[in-house]
Amino acid sequence: MSNDTRRLTENRSVFAAYSSPQGRVLALMHLLPHSSGVVAILPRELIVPTLEALRRFVLRAKVKIEDAGESLSVAGLHDACLLKSAASTEKDGIGVAGVNHDPGRYWVIGAAEELAEHRLDGDVLRADQFEPHWRLADIRAGLPQIYLSTREAFVAQMLNLDLLDGISFSKGCYTGQEIIARTQHLGRIKRRLYRLQLPLGDWRIGQPLRLSDGRSGRLIEVIQSGGGFEALAVLNVDAGATESAAGAPITGDAPIAGDAPIAGDAPVTADAPVTADAPVKAARLPLPYKF
Repeated sequence: MSNDTRRLTENRSVFAAYSSPQGRVLALMHLLPHSSGVVAILPRELIVPTLEALRRFVLRAKVKIEDAGESLSVAGLHDACLLKSAASTEKDGIGVAGVNHDPGRYWVIGAAEELAEHRLDGDVLRADQFEPHWRLADIRAGLPQIYLSTREAFVAQMLNLDLLDGISFSKGCYTGQEIIARTQHLGRIKRRLYRLQLPLGDWRIGQPLRLSDGRSGRLIEVIQSGGGFEALAVLNVDAGATESAAGAPITGDAPIAGDAPIAGDAPVTADAPVTADAPVKAARLPLPYKF
């Protein structure tokens, strides 16, 4: 892992990447301490390839790495004053851990039947309600996620993991460490994660994106919200032209209402859909951290 998992003993969750030897991120995980072991939360489509990769490192250690989907369920908790951000607590098999860099939002882990019977103060989102509400909250917190379509596409700093306390530069060796350390200490990071507001269109995770200011990159997360889409995209830091073909500048940050309605997870195609070849008039939205 890119982070120091010994920090789990501090009773807190840890955000970390698992990368290839070339430093490309294979999976992003929220690691939570739990009485059953260390729980790693990641997209289901990445569980099998991540299990196969991590099991190669077990060797003689008395460690089991397995899919806990049959024994544990995950829920989300909004707007609760249970504990300090990123801290973790557990009672009667129900674990609660703060989401990194997003105060007031918590992971809730436990057996499905126990979660159904347990009462927690706050707005609890069960697993079937995660999409799109939880993913939209991740976008607004600037928290990236990796899926099969974006696996091995980015170095950790391109996903802002150095700004999200997702990389330890003092721990021992880990896969991809040489590239990640070199990127941090020797070179300027030329691509970063940005939060955008996109017009209606047929948007997909992993889709190439070309903005009307000349920058280009790829979408890594996108959810419909209000009259458009909110998204996270890895883009070139340096812009090219500052105006679109129509002469309309797209500089500056555009505000967006925090309670904009969510219209579902399915992409919506406008009457004049945006195509992959056409420059996109996207508004840059603020992130809760700076780079």
